[in-house]
Amino acid sequence: MEPLKHECGVAMIRLLKPLSYYKERYGSYTYALDRLYLLMEKQHNRGQEAAGVGVVKLNSPAGSEYVFRERALGTGAIDEIFGSIGRALPSGLNTMSAGEVDAYTPFIGQIYMGHLRYSTTGRSGLEYTHPFLRRNNWRSRALMLCGNFNMTNVDRIFEEIVNTGQHPRIYSDTVLLLEQIGNALDKENHRLYRLYRDELQDPMLAHRIEKELDLSNVLESAAPIWDGGYTMCGVTGSGSSFVMRDPHGIRPAFYYCDDEIAVIASERPVIQTVFDVSIDSVKELEPGMAILIDREGKIDLRRILPEGSNQRCSFERVYFSRGSDADIYRERKRLGANIVPKLCEMVSNDFDSTVFSFIPNTSEVAFLGMIEELNHRLDRGRKDEISRLAATGELSDDRLTTILRRKVRVEKIAIKDIKLRTFIAEGSSRNDLATHVYDVTYGCVNTDRDTLVIIDDSIVRGTTLRQSILRILDRLRPLRIIIVSSSPQVRYPDYYGIDMPHLEELAAFRAAVSLLEDSGRGYIIDEIYKDAKANINRPATEQHNSVKRLYDLFTDEEVARRMADMLTPQGIRAKVDILFQSLEGLHDAVPGCPGDWYFSGNYPTPGGTNMVNHAFISYYERCRFVRHNP
Repeated sequence: MEPLKHECGVAMIRLLKPLSYYKERYGSYTYALDRLYLLMEKQHNRGQEAAGVGVVKLNSPAGSEYVFRERALGTGAIDEIFGSIGRALPSGLNTMSAGEVDAYTPFIGQIYMGHLRYSTTGRSGLEYTHPFLRRNNWRSRALMLCGNFNMTNVDRIFEEIVNTGQHPRIYSDTVLLLEQIGNALDKENHRLYRLYRDELQDPMLAHRIEKELDLSNVLESAAPIWDGGYTMCGVTGSGSSFVMRDPHGIRPAFYYCDDEIAVIASERPVIQTVFDVSIDSVKELEPGMAILIDREGKIDLRRILPEGSNQRCSFERVYFSRGSDADIYRERKRLGANIVPKLCEMVSNDFDSTVFSFIPNTSEVAFLGMIEELNHRLDRGRKDEISRLAATGELSDDRLTTILRRKVRVEKIAIKDIKLRTFIAEGSSRNDLATHVYDVTYGCVNTDRDTLVIIDDSIVRGTTLRQSILRILDRLRPLRIIIVSSSPQVRYPDYYGIDMPHLEELAAFRAAVSLLEDSGRGYIIDEIYKDAKANINRPATEQHNSVKRLYDLFTDEEVARRMADMLTPQGIRAKVDILFQSLEGLHDAVPGCPGDWYFSGNYPTPGGTNMVNHAFISYYERCRFVRHNP
């Protein structure tokens, strides 16, 4: 109901044959450019704040550009970028000779990079839009970089760069990584220069360096300091490229290779669809590994960092990634099914007086799983009842007909009608507009008698629930509304690439603090603050998550009940309840992606724990101090 800003999305394409091959086989020199557009468009859900494209040409003569980049802001960035590229291409492109296109035509090259961005730092604008570019007249030292990542130890990376004598112009993890990797790239160039300077003269020496450049040395020098979740993509001006994944597998990466092409993207079904290949052909890049492709097109999988504990992001499976992936589709259905036992308790197995639906569309697959499991339970109930009545001689035709007619009541309750233009109005006027974002289907709910069950992917801030959704659903006059979340309570911010709000914006956090204050134990907040302050004076590897103590004081049901009370707007006639997925239910449904730190507080790296302690200190000093000192 309240979209999170997703992680970023990446796409890379490396052509492995001459440009003439693709013109002859596929009819156009823009074969790779067209597929890059599709890869980006089909991952548009991963980033609608900005986008960028980079292309490297391997055969441009001196004096001609060999690295091209185009970036744009806003939800229409992809179309704007490819529109600009299209205008830059010469008319009659496909009638030109392959040699002329290869040497001089902009944005037609051998290596293509695409990026979709959501800001996870609050910084926006073209200055922060990927890909980032470090130019140099030596092609082997020029570097273009993009990624789906967030680093939790930017201070340490900054310090390392400054200690080399560099002077970074922007304090941003992307800029700092560009300079850090660029410095390691310079060192690799120097290594090769020293190795061959007595044997070769320029320009043959420069060509040998380009040919033998080993990006594994670059990554092995730069990556050990990184603390965060990342899929990092880079390409040099001389045509060596890499994609590397963090050692815990927090951020996703998939690849496909054949004799024509190598392609990497953030999501598997995107590659399947764009290149029409089977699921078995698309491989997952294992944590801590890198795909390295040299100037000649040789592909090598290399381990850069030891593989850590599996912390693949469960929120990818619940919400972010496209549901067209075969495994994710199955997992989301299982999430819906796993919520059913507790849900049946809440409605006292009264299927006759309960209507089931979903909001928004991304929760539809979990809804299907929930309905399938409800139908299985209903079937078992029918069978048991028929057997019992038959055994006692009470099974009449009328009773049998009544039993067989019993069904799960499924309705399309809410339909997205308009996109709220928030700039039109603010305050109460804006909230009033928000209640008209969805149309509801009247006549599906029996007034003041039925329970209305609505399943959602997640509840984070709860703002949309309070400001619009519950008011909209209440128009149908149900006796009770149950909001079901297919994910557990979001209790902690994410620090690895998902833009989740500050602690005090999380509905679960506000609910727990409210319960604590109502119980007369508000002093515990002060104690958590003191513990967090003591924590941040220790090395990150020795810290624990101080905020966990807050949630340890209450059951999940107590927090959910308080959230329901806090998120129910005044004037709602129906009783409102909220049911959350359990952590056990999540891990049962998504066994291969156990990363759950936003639910459990078990951050996969020391940097995450350090940042949540800082977040609580910031909350306390910003919010609690104001409250205590009006």
